[in-house]
Amino acid sequence: MAPNTKSAKAAKPAKVTHKFIIDASRPASDKIFDVGQFEKFLHDKIKVDGRVGNLGDVVQISQEGDGKIVVLAHTQFSGRYLKYLTKKYLKKHQLRDWLRVVSTSRGVYELKFYNVVDDGADEDED
Repeated sequence: MAPNTKSAKAAKPAKVTHKFIIDASRPASDKIFDVGQFEKFLHDKIKVDGRVGNLGDVVQISQEGDGKIVVLAHTQFSGRYLKYLTKKYLKKHQLRDWLRVVSTSRGVYELKFYNVVDDGADEDED
């Protein structure tokens, strides 16, 4: 018999912690985005193990400062999933035409306004 190559430590899954920050301070300061309501939306919609409302101690959502939401996951968790849920929230509240979700660094997403240049006003004057 060949010796067992897998040790007891290798069989245990490694403890993984992911920290994601969603920064909505600009739209919140303009009072078009309700951070508390968005936090509740995330609580209601995030799926863990394929089930909604199954957060437990695995995923923690908290509000930090003015307009920042921190999602701390102790399991495999995708930042793209948070971006998807943020876009879904913006579409539901008809804010998708004015705001976009941009990843500024690893694990940090920021809600930014679209840059709108009003060139149409010059054409109307002629």
